[in-house]
Amino acid sequence: MHYVGRVPAAPLDRFIDDIYCLTGVPRYRRMIVPPMPSAHLYINLGGPARLWDSDPSVPSATFTDGWFMGVWTRRFLFEYPEWVRLVGVHFKPWGISPFIDMPASELRDRWVPVDAVWQRSVDRIRNQVGDLTSATDTLRVVEQELRARLAETPSRGLDLVQYAAGRLATSHGAVPVSALTDAAGVSVNQLAAQFKSHVGVTPKRVARIYRFAQLILSVDASRPVDWAQVAHTAGYFDQAHFSREFKDFTGHTPTEYLALRRRFPADQDFPPDGGPMPAE
Repeated sequence: MHYVGRVPAAPLDRFIDDIYCLTGVPRYRRMIVPPMPSAHLYINLGGPARLWDSDPSVPSATFTDGWFMGVWTRRFLFEYPEWVRLVGVHFKPWGISPFIDMPASELRDRWVPVDAVWQRSVDRIRNQVGDLTSATDTLRVVEQELRARLAETPSRGLDLVQYAAGRLATSHGAVPVSALTDAAGVSVNQLAAQFKSHVGVTPKRVARIYRFAQLILSVDASRPVDWAQVAHTAGYFDQAHFSREFKDFTGHTPTEYLALRRRFPADQDFPPDGGPMPAE
């Protein structure tokens, strides 16, 4: 499968990490996706994609067109079609907020059809990019759509959330929430309320996700791994807590995860392989 991506120009780069195209035959059809500090928009131009929540009470979904996903606090399973043609937007945790007319909490741990968020737009977008053969042209069209959707005036509290979440990003979740509130001059409850509105989850939850993302991306499966040291470096001071969170976020123990990664190595030149892992 071929990946082409780019960081959009300002002001979109304040909210979006990258816009990308995936095309071709996937190396692995089914991927387990752990919680990551991001929200997403997908426009599907290939065959149907399927998604399963790790919560067994949530029904699976099949998408033939497009869908939004907010920040996830638990893992899910994604199945590529046999032939992939997918356009994705990788939002920063707070980045989806100025593009949607709803609290980000309504997208937490959910996949929602594009037309449920941007009414009657997915067919128009798919028609615009459907006949384009150049990934560069496709990304340009999607970037133009995003520029048109970006709110002219940031909603209340977004600057605060961007500042606090930015500090969590650069520290990989290590900054205490109390330090964020002291620096911003707000209460814990005020910061939590703004995070729920613009990110969908609390600052503590965002910090946990950043911490785990840094840990999982730092593991080199080709070498021996000292899990106790890895956990300590990532800020886990309770080994039992680390083991429970690892199993909850990936569906595997650290030892099982390492064995899986050695059987199915991630492609270092293929960014979508960084966090997700093949499902057996």
